[in-house]
Amino acid sequence: MSRETTIRPVIITGMSGGGLSTAAKVFEDKGFFVAQNLPPQMIVDLIDLAARDDSPVDNLAIVTDVRARIFNGSLLGTVQLIRERGYEPFVLFLEARDDVLICRFDSVRRTHPLQEGDTLQAGIERERQELAAIRENSDVIIDTSNLSVHDLRRAVEVSVGQLPEDRQHITVQSFGFKHGAPRDADIVFDVRFLPNPYWVPELRDFRGVDAPVADYVLSQPGARTFVADVANLLSSMLGGYRHEGKDFITVGIGCTGGHHRSVAVSEALAATLRERDEVDVSVLHRDLERH
Repeated sequence: MSRETTIRPVIITGMSGGGLSTAAKVFEDKGFFVAQNLPPQMIVDLIDLAARDDSPVDNLAIVTDVRARIFNGSLLGTVQLIRERGYEPFVLFLEARDDVLICRFDSVRRTHPLQEGDTLQAGIERERQELAAIRENSDVIIDTSNLSVHDLRRAVEVSVGQLPEDRQHITVQSFGFKHGAPRDADIVFDVRFLPNPYWVPELRDFRGVDAPVADYVLSQPGARTFVADVANLLSSMLGGYRHEGKDFITVGIGCTGGHHRSVAVSEALAATLRERDEVDVSVLHRDLERH
């Protein structure tokens, strides 16, 4: 007898230089047994071992990247095989913009695994093409372009939520449009229709997590209605997302700098969503400390 119904293997994959090693450390800190760079067939075998009743492993995460292509079998095919075995794998995909990946490779003087004597840019483009299918079928995609190591750790923790729970997970992420909209968000809302506390001298140095700013933002005409309407909209979409196999949803809330309006609205939206039993909700403020 095995534990297919209780163990949920995590597959960590994505672009080389995207932060896979950092994500692996997050899962190690959470008590997961983490294996790295296994060939596709060994991934399936390891999950079978971990699912046995006499296995000492309760939580399993496997890091695999494009280097596994030297063995037969695609990663997407491996994930499908895992599902056929009766497991529900969670696939976490990490990526970053080309210019960021180039800087990361240059800083450590490494060669891209698909560079093949060509330019670094060419290697990155090849990798994006090879990983396109698994990216499309991932549960959570995290764009690490604008994240420090510490921010990435928190983003992984927030986005993943409580894996064993049979509930959908919503991450509400505030951000500033001047830093770019998050490419990993499923839905993005713009709250720049609300007055900006930045132009109120006594509020400028506070942030949306502080009561003076939150009270100011949420007292503006339309603010509370907007929060309620977005919460109702998301609730109406959850059934469709689940039918399509998507249990992890990221909602972006943007303002100019990501300090005031988007932060206050994100906190209010998360609080409203937490009143509903069918979802697990986390909040991530991407640009709160950025200038």
